[in-house]
Amino acid sequence: MSRYSSWLPFPPRLTVAERREKAAKSLARLEKKLKRPLRPVVLEGRTIARSFWGKAWCENVENYRDFEYRLERGRSYVRSGSVIDLAIEPGLVRALVQGSERNPYEQTIRIRPLPAARWEAIKKAALGKVSSLLDLAAGRVPDELLRAFSDPRDGIFPARAEISFDCTCPDSACLCKHLAATFYGIGARLDEDPTLFFTLRSLDPQELLSAESAVDALTAAPGEAAEIDEAALSDVFGVSFDEPAAAAPAPAPTAPPSKPGKPSKPGKPSKPGKSAKRAAPAKRAAPPPPPAPWTADRLCAFRRSLGLTQTALGKEAGLTNVVISQIENGRIRASARVAARLDAFAARHR
Repeated sequence: MSRYSSWLPFPPRLTVAERREKAAKSLARLEKKLKRPLRPVVLEGRTIARSFWGKAWCENVENYRDFEYRLERGRSYVRSGSVIDLAIEPGLVRALVQGSERNPYEQTIRIRPLPAARWEAIKKAALGKVSSLLDLAAGRVPDELLRAFSDPRDGIFPARAEISFDCTCPDSACLCKHLAATFYGIGARLDEDPTLFFTLRSLDPQELLSAESAVDALTAAPGEAAEIDEAALSDVFGVSFDEPAAAAPAPAPTAPPSKPGKPSKPGKPSKPGKSAKRAAPAKRAAPPPPPAPWTADRLCAFRRSLGLTQTALGKEAGLTNVVISQIENGRIRASARVAARLDAFAARHR
């Protein structure tokens, strides 16, 4: 009997294993067709979000009353790897979710910019409470500020009225399971790169760093504040710090001046002898070609060839999942330090 009949208008539900297999095949097929790597949402275990930003996003979505009906199916979809592509841009999220059909459905989520008055109030509440972007990304700020961020009316997470969305599936529900999976996929992606939340809301997190905090950091006496390794800053936020200038080579020692003697008589220049021929400089070998740059496509393809998540690759290469995510999303270029670590890691897996 056919899967589709008069009493069964929709295809039967697939098991988690079947959805995972179907999503993997669709991902490989689309990457080959589009000739670019996709950015699937990959979870470690069943937990969707662990960081403050990821959990706060998911909790905010779960507060929307008209979303309750499909959220459970959305969690199941994102856990089975059905979100095979997800990109976050200012005010916009685009995703592909593999459903029961052969081709994935396309999702678009639009979020209005945060009202200026709310952002000014948040900046005022954060005055003197955010010491660095590292602490902000990790949620290491006072609890009162975290509550201000998450406030359903005056916080920086979008209200239901600020969100519009669309999916190409035939489901007429307000929120289909594919969109629900996309919303949870955003929370998982914020675990990898918390700065994407500010990208999505079109905000500059630097504005939360008060002048007072900057002055305290600059005037602190030695030993008062822990120093942050420059490499850690570069890895987390993709900041390419200037490499220290190489010391200028010491001048070659000059021979002492010879004592004045009798001037030589002018004559024919002597022919070079065998000793002069031996002293001819040897040809230098051509320098090795520079290593290939770690572009977004190369890094994503390399990571997936090893079957690693962004978190696992960052851990093994001595980096963070944030910098891996930012490079793969094309938001930053790999700095010299990051490229060196990736080169060393790749050399160990040849």
